Amino acid sequence: MAAIVEVTEAGLAVTIQDRGRYGYRNIGVPVSGALDPFLMTAANALLGNDPDAAVLEVCLGGPSLKALSGTVRISLAGEITAQVVNTRGRVLKVEAWQTATLFPGDVVRIGGVARGVACVGISGGFQVPLQLGSRSTYLRARLGGVEGRALATGDRLQCDPLTGNPWVEACGTLNWPVESGPIRILLGPQDDYFTPEALAAFLGTPYRVTRDMDRMGIRFDGGKLSHNEQGAEIVSDGVAPGSIQVPANGQPIVLMADCQTSGGYPKIATVIRADLARLAHVRPGDEVHFVAVDHAQAAAALREQAQLVSRWCEALGSFRPPGVIDEAALYDGNLISGAIRGDELAWYAA
Repeated sequence: MAAIVEVTEAGLAVTIQDRGRYGYRNIGVPVSGALDPFLMTAANALLGNDPDAAVLEVCLGGPSLKALSGTVRISLAGEITAQVVNTRGRVLKVEAWQTATLFPGDVVRIGGVARGVACVGISGGFQVPLQLGSRSTYLRARLGGVEGRALATGDRLQCDPLTGNPWVEACGTLNWPVESGPIRILLGPQDDYFTPEALAAFLGTPYRVTRDMDRMGIRFDGGKLSHNEQGAEIVSDGVAPGSIQVPANGQPIVLMADCQTSGGYPKIATVIRADLARLAHVRPGDEVHFVAVDHAQAAAALREQAQLVSRWCEALGSFRPPGVIDEAALYDGNLISGAIRGDELAWYAA
């Protein structure tokens, strides 16, 4: 039997995402999916979910969720915190990279993201209907998620009820792997549409993130990337998340998860998969440097990133939240002459 949580506050542009919608780009359907799939993996690992189970992607302000039926567990991955308010009004703070358990009537208030994006997982994943093989939300076509839109107050979402110990939570024990340095790219496929000076500028000077950014793409501002005599347009061909288009104004656009499937601007390069998730965490005004690598280096970087995330998931620990007592253990081992002794009261019963 499924558990149900209700959205009591919607947050800002919070959407349901999973690994994405693959196999339909030939009919114009974008991949979508989590902007940072590594964070999605972490959120699900904390809960023991399938790595690709649907999560909430929070880019600005987080939502509030109320457990209506069944005991459920949520997880936080990214620079985000939350508060659980129980039915008696007691408040428990939830840190990043941790889980928290909601009993029926409890509310979790998820805060804003300090930087970039964050993922909120739930036991069993958010079980909205599959559309074209994915639960990911694509807003422009109103596809997937909750009726193809961001969360709204009053939405009711199904998940799995918690099956483990509700008094013991999971947490990360290692620092989350954060890559630094330039964003690695593969040159092409239309780098021959640019002057040698433009290619040198692209790889030799920083570009600043503008305010024109969303799940479809990020516009950058910097030295103009001049096209050569072939011009600033091509016959439209395929693009993919990570493609770097350069229109006539000479300013690069990096395409992200919700990007279109074809385009008519020359593509100077493509961001490698291991680094594309890093661009989900930039903010307007940030400076980004690009560096060229080859296909072997790109593949090695993705393997290394996957290994780091795997080690993080394998090193998960457990803890008992402050003020929480395992009542079963208390009754089993803490009865002395008919009296119950406890160093502290359970937070939920307080």
